[in-house]
Amino acid sequence: MEAQTVVTRGSEWHRWEPHIHAPGTTFNNQFGSINPWESYITSLEELAPSIEAIAVTDYYVTDTYEEVLRHKMLGRLPNAPLVFPNIEVRLDVAAKTGFVNLHLLISPEDSEHIAETRRILSRLHFSAHGDRFDCTRDDLVRLGRHTTTSTTDERGALVQGATQFKVNFAQLREVFKASDWARRNILIGVAGGANDGTSGVRQAADATVRQEIERFAHVVFASSPAQRDFWLGKKGLSVEELRVRYDGCKPCLHGSDAHELKTVGKPAEERYTWIKGAVTFDALRQACIDPGGRAYVGTEPPPTASPSQVISLLEIADTNWAATPLIPLNPGLVAIIGARGSGKTALADMIAAGCDAIAPSAWYADESISPSFLVRARPHIGDASVLLTWGGGAITTRALDGRDCDGPLCFPRARYLSQQFVEELCSSRGASEGLIQEIERVIFEAHPHDDRDGAVSFAELRDQRIARFQQARKRDAEAISAISERIAEELEKESIVAPLTRQISQKKETIIGYNADLARLVVRGTEKQAVRHTELSKAAQALQAKIQALGTQKRTFIAIQDEVRSMRTATAPEMLRETQSRYPRSGLNPGQWSDFLLIYKGDVDQALANYIVWADQEIAKLNGVVSSPKDPEIPIIGDNVDLSFVKLAVIKAEMSRLEQLMSADTVIQGQYATLSTRIAFENNALRALEDRLVDALGATTRRRDLQAERAAAYGQVFGAIIDEQNALEALYVPLMKRLAASAGTLQKLSFSVARIADAQAWGQFAEDNLIDCRKKGAFQGRGSLIAVADSQMKQVWQRGSAAEIQAAMTSLVNTYREDLLTHALFSQTQQAEFRTWTKQFAQWLYGTGHITIHYEVRYDGIDIRKLSPGTRGIVLLLLYLALDNADDRPLIIDQPEENLDPKSVFDELVPLFIAAKAKRQVIIVTHNANLVINTDADQIIIAKAGPHPTDDLPLISYVSGGLEDSLIRAEVCEILEGGDHAFRERARRLRVRLER
Repeated sequence: MEAQTVVTRGSEWHRWEPHIHAPGTTFNNQFGSINPWESYITSLEELAPSIEAIAVTDYYVTDTYEEVLRHKMLGRLPNAPLVFPNIEVRLDVAAKTGFVNLHLLISPEDSEHIAETRRILSRLHFSAHGDRFDCTRDDLVRLGRHTTTSTTDERGALVQGATQFKVNFAQLREVFKASDWARRNILIGVAGGANDGTSGVRQAADATVRQEIERFAHVVFASSPAQRDFWLGKKGLSVEELRVRYDGCKPCLHGSDAHELKTVGKPAEERYTWIKGAVTFDALRQACIDPGGRAYVGTEPPPTASPSQVISLLEIADTNWAATPLIPLNPGLVAIIGARGSGKTALADMIAAGCDAIAPSAWYADESISPSFLVRARPHIGDASVLLTWGGGAITTRALDGRDCDGPLCFPRARYLSQQFVEELCSSRGASEGLIQEIERVIFEAHPHDDRDGAVSFAELRDQRIARFQQARKRDAEAISAISERIAEELEKESIVAPLTRQISQKKETIIGYNADLARLVVRGTEKQAVRHTELSKAAQALQAKIQALGTQKRTFIAIQDEVRSMRTATAPEMLRETQSRYPRSGLNPGQWSDFLLIYKGDVDQALANYIVWADQEIAKLNGVVSSPKDPEIPIIGDNVDLSFVKLAVIKAEMSRLEQLMSADTVIQGQYATLSTRIAFENNALRALEDRLVDALGATTRRRDLQAERAAAYGQVFGAIIDEQNALEALYVPLMKRLAASAGTLQKLSFSVARIADAQAWGQFAEDNLIDCRKKGAFQGRGSLIAVADSQMKQVWQRGSAAEIQAAMTSLVNTYREDLLTHALFSQTQQAEFRTWTKQFAQWLYGTGHITIHYEVRYDGIDIRKLSPGTRGIVLLLLYLALDNADDRPLIIDQPEENLDPKSVFDELVPLFIAAKAKRQVIIVTHNANLVINTDADQIIIAKAGPHPTDDLPLISYVSGGLEDSLIRAEVCEILEGGDHAFRERARRLRVRLER
């Protein structure tokens, strides 16, 4: 390996012709007799797409193969570096229109392969005419001459003998098993068609023979997609079933089977054979190990990543430490391997730097602790730069010291999962919100563009989908708060029924006493005037009550005027601004938004002004005016006048006249007037108390109605919460559909949205701030309320419907209302404190701050936040390898197997890498043989570093190739732990020997 300095792109797709006859072929030779070879060779040379590997086919002999080799030695077929023999034999097993054909595909690597092939064939024999005929040219001629006497020339006898010669399958299998050379150098192919293939074996008695033939074969000659899917375990049988019944999957190959010039290299429907790998026989061996990824039949090879998103060439410039400045890169899976300190991460870093895929924060990290080669080596990098040539023709150049890492034209053209990046996202510390954000990004990318509502991120899309429900939740929560305040007021009114009843009784006794006092002031002979005075006093009190009510109305109208002005100038404009801010994507212009400004339906200004004037007028009417004083002896109001129609001023004047008549003593007159006024005041107070009592007596009914309304609002809050939960679940639907249609590892990944009720925090708040746990009662002792919340409410909060939650809360309140009041911090006699407490208590009781919508990413049933760092690494790779279909940029990963056990690598990661490399370029740095061998890496880059000089970088060199290269395989086995075992385990079931 030391002498090898070749750096290739490794395994690339090349067109093969695995089944083509040549002039002079034993059967059905239609190439003509006049110099057919020149035309034949020219036809092969001019084919497009060009054939690079040719399997020259003939029955039992190598004559035509040797002739093609002769032309190649003369300089012909320059585009076909590989030419090898395909020996076709007929088994003694009947097919639909003949016999099953088997193909011996022989490696030309051994210089004696022709002689060895003849030696192996000679061990096959056919018994006829009382004699034994071996599968040699001489015996085939001899058999032909025995068969018919009309055949005289050697060519005719050979054809006749080959027609008669049938190979016994059991014999062929034994010959193959007995020869070490055969097992090393021959791959067995079987025709899969009906006419001369195993599909034509129809008899039930031959079913076992058919299965044994197909089990024995390494390759199936078939061109239909249905057969290819079958032999890859995609249709009919699973991969495991194929392994049990047929010893594994098989590559399907197809050739032109040309017997004439016009069909040379031109199979029907342009179903060409493509083999991925170097144009060597080992590439065909590798295709037998990885039939799905190495062999294909079609007009074009399988599509890979978009050329514009593939790095095709890396150039390291202006360095004295890069011994390999030019490194071509494969568009599939590139594995960088090497001993510790050999320059593996250095190459990944350089590729990532050229793609602007290293974050500025990583560039600015401390050189002494950074895992990045470029950051640690920055003092020695100098003016070194990296040039990347992309498949689409673009070229990017970046300095390797990070000086231009955040330039104006920089944007990440690759995804780089450096060790630092993975550590940050998958660390066992905390909940790994960075990983959650990456998952959210993939979820967002899974949504079709038409379903993103113009959002540019998951957070924005999520906010758009749930905004209306959060607003509804906020409105209902505010309504609950307002209702709770009103309930507190009604509770306070209920508590004053008894005190009001006592006050009214006391007030009535007081009035009775004042009336008795007033009666004692009446002078004998003026009783009639006293009675009249009492009547007038009652009428005056009634009028004063009306005037007071009108005055209150007037003040209310003035207050409403103030509110109207505030609504117009401040409240309504602010409400409009808030609405505009909540719905920025409405598309409405300012003129259209102005239609949403709240305005009063009618002319409220004029209406209020009119109401104020009316109140003033009514007050004036009730007050009235008194005419000029008259004779004190003449009543101002006649005895028969209805006092309800008399103005207050007139009544007061009449009362004053009577007070003068009832006593000449001015002192008694004053006392009488004072007592009359006092009685009027007490009567007004009594009426006010009676009004309050009526209101308080109705508080219970109103409170119950409000409580029902609050309970309904509580249910509505949870309705909004559940709607928000459903909206979040809908965000996962596109990704969940993909997961449901997937198999294996992807089915371990799931997403769920759940309501989380923190009953502990809910109960803890009340115990800390709202109830006295020292008092005797149901909630004595800390933790008692928390236990009730946990047992009676938590589950229904988290999984119940809105109606069920509403019912559960109603039941809780009905059960524990009195107990909770018992543990209140204030007694109901402390009205101000108790009223404040009840408001706070209701806000807590019916609050939903302890309810959160929590969406989980689960792997194998476990929340990602609870996974080990290694398993989080699997989830991260699941995202980038299997789910992130929207990202077709190169994916660069430094040691994806870090923290993973070998079984996890094989079970979880290998299938993902195989699938991902078909869609995007994947570049990995690895120590794990499974990630190189079992993923069938398309290019292996082997890093080597020389001695490490003081204050400088060691000389770093790179060699690359594909797994079909024996020297590359030898290095893989030497460098990677388990490499040899991984190779042999994969080859064992197919009996394919890959020499190291």
